[in-house]
Amino acid sequence: MAKVRVRKGMPSVALTKAEFTRRARERFFDPAFEPLQADIDRIIGAAWNGYHDYRKSPRTRKAGARYADPDYDLSLDWIRSHDAVTRAERRQKSPGSRSRILLVNGSSRSDQTCPGEMSKTFRLVEIAHRVIERERGFEVQVLDLSLLTSQYGRQILPCKACVSTAQPLCHWPCSCYPNHALGQVNDWMAEIYPMWAAAHGVMIVTPVNWYQAPSGLKSMIDRLVCADGGNPDPTSTSGKDPKKAKEIELKGWDYPRHLAGRAFSVVVHGDAAGTETLRRILTDWLRDIGLVSAGHAAELDRYVGYYEPYATSHDALDRDRALQDETRNAARALVQAVKLMRRGKFAQPDARLREVRPK
Repeated sequence: MAKVRVRKGMPSVALTKAEFTRRARERFFDPAFEPLQADIDRIIGAAWNGYHDYRKSPRTRKAGARYADPDYDLSLDWIRSHDAVTRAERRQKSPGSRSRILLVNGSSRSDQTCPGEMSKTFRLVEIAHRVIERERGFEVQVLDLSLLTSQYGRQILPCKACVSTAQPLCHWPCSCYPNHALGQVNDWMAEIYPMWAAAHGVMIVTPVNWYQAPSGLKSMIDRLVCADGGNPDPTSTSGKDPKKAKEIELKGWDYPRHLAGRAFSVVVHGDAAGTETLRRILTDWLRDIGLVSAGHAAELDRYVGYYEPYATSHDALDRDRALQDETRNAARALVQAVKLMRRGKFAQPDARLREVRPK
């Protein structure tokens, strides 16, 4: 086995108490907080103490016998996330469960905030929703990523790329958050992981934003890295010990694919450029994590009002009956794929092959 080295050398990120206090006070800028200054001072003082002592996970319990290190103090936050994912996985594998489609609205646009008008993506999601919900034995869960911009407290915190240190350092579900010492809380991914785990099929509908996925969708994609090879036992790496993680990987890691075998469809729309590129990015990513395409009709990229004014883009979508029908077909293809998959009739010729270069 190669000698394990952990590379260090980036500059310190530690804050002084004065800078920490200044940043914390920005949360209380509204004049409504002025009568509460004494209370705020005490709250910031307690927060500084947690930051200075780095209490990332202040509430823990012993991991117990089912983990590699039963005596490890495992975060209660992670245990809750893990149990939610486990329940979702159990439900997804149950032969008697209803078939579930996770329908993702990838747009950040909402008429409930600054844009003042609904997104075309949301309209396409609604079209797909109506198709799926009419199917007997099916249910739909909509993941509306526009809530990241329009609803209080909704956020997807950024991926820290633990997997690039060593795959076993990336836990399933992610254990990087919440980090109470740094105030990195209210991470929506704790709720999103079970949504993916419970699904038999996933349909992503998204616009192109500057040749790429919208930021909220990209954040979710990054944080789903733990679904592809993620370590389900944080005690095996003593939490985030990079040396232990490297040693485990070099001994031989099995790269468990936690979402493999689910079906997918993708609908990408744009106004001038980038739809084909983003469609390929999304379908390549979904295949890489082990999902299976529902077919040619399930992989769609189209332009709405090509190079026409934004002001009339909804009118252009009204006229584009073909895109509306193609979106319905993408949903129908996904439904059929899930039906066949659950009957054991959706052949995956490479399903039993050993992966030569797992990563």
